[in-house]
Amino acid sequence: MKNYRADLHIHTLLSPCASLEMSPALIVQEAAAKGLDIIAITDHNHTAHNAVIRTMAGEKGIHVLFGVELNSAEEIHCLAYFNTDYQINQMQSFIDEKINKIKNKPGLTGYQPVIDRNENIINEIEHSLYASLEAGMEELCYMVHKLGGIFVPAHIDRPYNSLYSQLGLFPENFSPDAVEISFKTDCREIRDEHPELGHLPLVKNSDAHYPGNIGRGSSLFRMEGLLMDEIKMAFAGHGGREVVAL
Repeated sequence: MKNYRADLHIHTLLSPCASLEMSPALIVQEAAAKGLDIIAITDHNHTAHNAVIRTMAGEKGIHVLFGVELNSAEEIHCLAYFNTDYQINQMQSFIDEKINKIKNKPGLTGYQPVIDRNENIINEIEHSLYASLEAGMEELCYMVHKLGGIFVPAHIDRPYNSLYSQLGLFPENFSPDAVEISFKTDCREIRDEHPELGHLPLVKNSDAHYPGNIGRGSSLFRMEGLLMDEIKMAFAGHGGREVVAL
């Protein structure tokens, strides 16, 4: 088995809450400087920067999971990860169909530009990416799994936009692949507080909105290689593979 350090919650400047410094080039530069082996780009309700960052990161030997941070109908933030263009395009089509189309006000809520590797603006998303989807958390989990992806409720310990803040409980028969906790949270404390999490893996990520945030939270993947099947087996704990929140 090999050890791989991963930060699977990074926003680009496409997310209206992120710094405009968070360009693909700077994200890749920071990820390499922090010694990350795997990253995921998880902009709010949009996937436009995944492909360019996978290409650029690959040139540095960094593996990129296609990702997105979904905002459910309950206002619960959830992370979804994929491996193929087909999967991420299908997920974006689903998001476009389900998102509440509220016009973005850049001066108030932030800009939402799509840029290329040379930092040229090639598009700007006109509807607010803060908006919720007309799909509940469990429906989103079902959709992600149907597409062959990985589903992880985000920052479950946070007092807003989290599973517990919005629902107050962990639903019966709900089957995410892991749950994310904030980078400062103690794993033993969260398991003591929420025994219902049982065997589910805990992951830590940076939730980076600024370059310096990248890598401040991370997880260790013990697996045989940088393949999506290996990552899935690590989440599932198969064959000695595992995910450990650092």
